[in-house]
Amino acid sequence: MIVKEEFLSKLRRYFSLNLYEVKIWTALLSRGVSTAGELSDIANVPRSRSYDVLESLEKKGFVVMKLGKPIKYIAVPPKEVLERVKKNVAEDAKEQLKKLEDLKGTEVVNELNTLHTQGVELVEPADLSGSFRGRHNLYNHLELTIRNAEESVSLMTTAQGLMRKVEGLKPTFEKLKKRGVKIRIAAPITKENMAAVKELSGVAEVRNSSNKGRFCIIDGKEIIFMVLDDQEVHPTYDVGIWVNTPFFASALEELFELAWKNMKTAEIRKA
Repeated sequence: MIVKEEFLSKLRRYFSLNLYEVKIWTALLSRGVSTAGELSDIANVPRSRSYDVLESLEKKGFVVMKLGKPIKYIAVPPKEVLERVKKNVAEDAKEQLKKLEDLKGTEVVNELNTLHTQGVELVEPADLSGSFRGRHNLYNHLELTIRNAEESVSLMTTAQGLMRKVEGLKPTFEKLKKRGVKIRIAAPITKENMAAVKELSGVAEVRNSSNKGRFCIIDGKEIIFMVLDDQEVHPTYDVGIWVNTPFFASALEELFELAWKNMKTAEIRKA
């Protein structure tokens, strides 16, 4: 049996299996029913490991052990495996979320907060900065930072960036709005992102901007800015920088305010 390495790699990612497990599993799928020894030969897996691997696959719901001698294994249909994996992932995630939720208000979190507070007091202002590679990491930190906003969030982005932020950050924007945080977003308004603008109605004020820029100012104290054009860079290579600098952030906020006054609202542009 010849299975391409690329296919095995995909299976490992999607089903969270190791190399021996995907080899044994695909070998069994190709046979339907087989012994550990036969699968070892087909999959090119050491015979001493095949039993452990099959036991692991059985626990995960990929195979069923057939009673009798010699012991044989039956492949579970892939559709059924997919449903079992989805169920297991959901249950694991639920359990992990419960553990994390239960941590709130405990001594563990209190000690962590104390460590962080004491640590920040010892940090030089210039050290309160960081860089991020990959749009996923960028948005994670952006969401984390704006979540703690107390007064304002001023954001400039691209036409496509506006749609991404509505998709990924709208729930956070809604929570900020309820706390009275002022949210302003400047971006090119196009036919393609008009639906995103409508979704932000009542949550954030959106104005049309022809200026190119990708940054966010939080409370006039912190800045997150992306250094590359999102139309010219693959998401995995996008780069952003976060800086905690009230001096520069407040200056940039003033410049944003001047530009904001000359921008048209999304409603005016639509008319």
